[in-house]
Amino acid sequence: MTPYDVYVYIIRCNDGTLYTGWTNNLEKRMEAHNAGKASRYTRGRRPVVLVYVEKFYFKFDAMRREREIKKMSRTEKIELIAGKK
Repeated sequence: MTPYDVYVYIIRCNDGTLYTGWTNNLEKRMEAHNAGKASRYTRGRRPVVLVYVEKFYFKFDAMRREREIKKMSRTEKIELIAGKK
């Protein structure tokens, strides 16, 4: 397994909902979200704003963390974003 920069991110959608994902190119992924080309979920909820990022060196670790975050309640995600978790 080759290490490289992988990011887990949370974005806040225009309707106030939160979306969690992972990518190896954060800037390109954000552009895709705001262009309506990255996710069916965010397509109708633009514009989106990046509110949280974690960096990993292995894709597997990032994917595992994404699953953990997706299982969190909205309150837990807000606390994570605020640095309280």
